[in-house]
Amino acid sequence: MSGDLLAALLLTLLAGGATGIGSLIAYIVPRPSMRYLSLSLGFASGVMIYVAFVDLFCVSRQTIGLAYSNIFFISGVILMYILDHTVPHIHINGQTDAHSRALYRSSIMSAIGIAIHNLPEGMVVALVSLSDLRLGLPIALAIAIHNIPEGIACSVPFYCATNDRRRSCMISFAAGMTEPLGAILSLLLLYPFLNQWILSAAIALVSGIMVFICIDELIPIANRYGSEHLTNLGIIAGFAVMMISLVLMEIP
Repeated sequence: MSGDLLAALLLTLLAGGATGIGSLIAYIVPRPSMRYLSLSLGFASGVMIYVAFVDLFCVSRQTIGLAYSNIFFISGVILMYILDHTVPHIHINGQTDAHSRALYRSSIMSAIGIAIHNLPEGMVVALVSLSDLRLGLPIALAIAIHNIPEGIACSVPFYCATNDRRRSCMISFAAGMTEPLGAILSLLLLYPFLNQWILSAAIALVSGIMVFICIDELIPIANRYGSEHLTNLGIIAGFAVMMISLVLMEIP
């Protein structure tokens, strides 16, 4: 089990570190292709939605029943909805006036918001990986894809306000590192009491969180920066890849 814990934390670190990669891309690549971003975010959405409904929710239902699975699933959705409204943060599509005197303050608030939003994402990667390490990797990669544009959204306003490239990258990276912190906190709270029922309930909760992230962030941003057709192609590709992957997992 200790090996599974280490692997879960490493995958969470990978997903969180992608926020820092996003801040670097903002400066290394002058004009990143928004069409590619649209396709990538659509793909990440397809992976997460398919895994949430077809695998995680079904596994949870087999252990704790449909009623409890539904309760924990909708609790995950409501939790993220409340968090999103309580701690609003600037998405990559957020419009920021580079000449505003409040830019510095808004960039700090954006970084804090992204950091807080990354906490439940860390829980997602950790608990999915702990349940099935083979599913943890694609979920970590999907969230990493999602975190790259968040890194851009976090670092660019701060860079415009301060003209300090190094500091803006460091703040963006620090915001991403709350993801492994979320994993550690969830494991510390749950691991001493962890059994199959609690793990299945947590997985249903995580499913709701994953679906809300896709609906609230990934798909709207993908549509705005590309097109619905590109986003849909990415979603279909994500479905197809996970279909094939889960089938191959069952082959002895």
